Amino acid sequence: MIGNHHLSKVLLVSSLLMAASSAIARGPAYSPPPQVGVGAQYDTTHVYVKAADFDQFVNSFTSTLGGKASPRIPSTLTPTPSKADFQYVWTPVGTLSTFAYSTGIPYPFGLERTGWLVTDMDLALQAARDNGAKVIVDKWPDPIGNDAIIQWPGGIKMQLYWHSKTPKYDPLEAVPETRVYVSRDDADAFITSIRGFSQGKIVSDERRAPGVEIGRPNETYRRIRIESVFGKMTVFVTDGHLPYPYGIELTGYEVADLKDTLTKATASGATVLVEPFTSERRDSAIVQFPGGYIAEIHAPAK
Repeated sequence: MIGNHHLSKVLLVSSLLMAASSAIARGPAYSPPPQVGVGAQYDTTHVYVKAADFDQFVNSFTSTLGGKASPRIPSTLTPTPSKADFQYVWTPVGTLSTFAYSTGIPYPFGLERTGWLVTDMDLALQAARDNGAKVIVDKWPDPIGNDAIIQWPGGIKMQLYWHSKTPKYDPLEAVPETRVYVSRDDADAFITSIRGFSQGKIVSDERRAPGVEIGRPNETYRRIRIESVFGKMTVFVTDGHLPYPYGIELTGYEVADLKDTLTKATASGATVLVEPFTSERRDSAIVQFPGGYIAEIHAPAK
């Protein structure tokens, strides 16, 4: 028989082992990553144009989608010497940061697709690194805050902004979609990284999306739609056999009436590169504005 003293020791040891096992099973308390996004109305597509095309481009874009432009600001926008005219362009369906350089454009500027406003640059860069991005141009100061350029798996580059005084813009009437083309090899790594950083959710993952959406009728491809505080993103997973201009367009803009919008576009000097087509409850076209900027424009199918 086991004495009371020994029995007490056995029970104590057993209790300690059970508590330790339970703690191991629970693990450390989960701490979600910080939400560093501000809002879709603060995130811009970056457009680089020649100085001679600046006015015509901005006028055509706002005539097509509405909105207005800020005053043009002569600036040094890079951490190394350079000169450019800079202008915000606000529309009800998306915002642009537009640049016309009078000097050479330092590498890798001009390769980033978008700029996302963040609440804290250091937290944002750490969150980007933690989710598989590389910081290819580290934080540098500008007159109203800080900037950095990061690169996601698949080579997708974007700029992050932090403003010392957060701007106050009205919400958009329709949130634009960032259109990202990645290879099959990079797709899952990119999606995991961008979702982890943005805390976004997958709205759809269509493994056999209609190929007409990438200029290849009668074929299929994989299309993923993601939404987050930064806005909408559509990821096109392809073999890279893309007819022009697919893969060059940076952003898709949602409008109420596609035919009316295209009429405004052509009247203001833009060119319709892909005529309207319908796929999965969406009417779409691709347009090139004066100066070269190419965008997708879509509306709910009637």
